[in-house]
Amino acid sequence: MNTEPTPADTGSTESTPSPAGTRPDDEGVRQARFVAPPGATTVLLVRHGESAAAHPDRPFPRRDGHGDPPLHPHGVQQAARLATRLTHEHSTSRPIDAIYVTTLQRTAQTAAPLAEAIGLMPRVVADLREVHLGTWEGGAFRTRIRSGDPIAAQVIADERWDHIPGAEPLEEFDRRVRRGLSEIVAAHPDQRVVVVAHGGVIGHLLHLATGSTRFAFAWADNTSISELVVWQQHQRVVRFNDRSHLID
Repeated sequence: MNTEPTPADTGSTESTPSPAGTRPDDEGVRQARFVAPPGATTVLLVRHGESAAAHPDRPFPRRDGHGDPPLHPHGVQQAARLATRLTHEHSTSRPIDAIYVTTLQRTAQTAAPLAEAIGLMPRVVADLREVHLGTWEGGAFRTRIRSGDPIAAQVIADERWDHIPGAEPLEEFDRRVRRGLSEIVAAHPDQRVVVVAHGGVIGHLLHLATGSTRFAFAWADNTSISELVVWQQHQRVVRFNDRSHLID
């Protein structure tokens, strides 16, 4: 997929107006910032807030086979800060037209303060739920990573979640996240939407948009914002892992 817009796509052939009292040929052509072309959908990909701590003796409850922990109290605070930031943007400069979450409760809990503040009911897009980690669901993935499990090392080295026993095959994960994004984009031309999803999903969507290695954008911070602009057969990543609302 071509991720680089042409000048006609972006309007970048338009120069910024020259200051009063100067002729355009005196100053020359100034740089122009990227502007979403007509019909584009701007997608703010937000990773959910920090979820509950994993404990080997107390596996997370499951939903449709996926570990489904609630937010940690720190994650609740992160969600409040995210809401403050995006509510300000919504009311002053860049309206949010829709909010999407997945089937897992940590995304709905993260979106809730923003949804209440701006009066939008989150919609569920099941295809953007986290990659299924097979026998490592329920919190085992974290403990395996922390312990230096050799399969975990292979996952990182080869950038494939499906080295984990019983995990979702790469091809199936790829198809469903493409489908989930396409569903949202088709519903929101010329609009700006927030999608609260998961680190693995966000990383894979940005990999698909840029042609990077699969884990190049993995492990975005909790409640960080990444921004993807999609139109026709083009995608443009304009922001990754923006967490300025979490910095005191």
